[in-house]
Amino acid sequence: MQSPDLGEDPLALDRQVCFALSVASRNVISLYRPLLAPMNLTHPQYLVMLALWERSPRSVTDLCDVLHADAATLSPLLKRLESVGYVLRTRSRSDERRLEVALTEEGARLRDEAEKIPYKIVETLGVELSELEELHVALTKVISASRRALDTR
Repeated sequence: MQSPDLGEDPLALDRQVCFALSVASRNVISLYRPLLAPMNLTHPQYLVMLALWERSPRSVTDLCDVLHADAATLSPLLKRLESVGYVLRTRSRSDERRLEVALTEEGARLRDEAEKIPYKIVETLGVELSELEELHVALTKVISASRRALDTR
């Protein structure tokens, strides 16, 4: 396989995918903060809620899979969401080792308010929706490729 041409300086900061991803991620997440604050959610908690608004209840294992997170990262988020009354964690009746997470009525009602957020983010960014959709497709490919590479290590 032929090596790709990475230009004159392969270490130029402005050409690094990791740098662009890091800055974009930080900046976009900061746009979410003021939108999530009235809902008493952090961005990581919002991601958990998105998964639960898709389907509830879910096992912690399932949440870890869908969010690409480990249980140690997810556990404090779930405890906090339970303490504010958005979720309820219970042991599965069929398998006590399995922890299930379900939305409470309050957590389910929060979805109506959260539905406004994607529209506000698109408007704030001022980037065409089609461009954001293309970016999403490209990032999904990067996520898949990086997970495959990590799995083979």
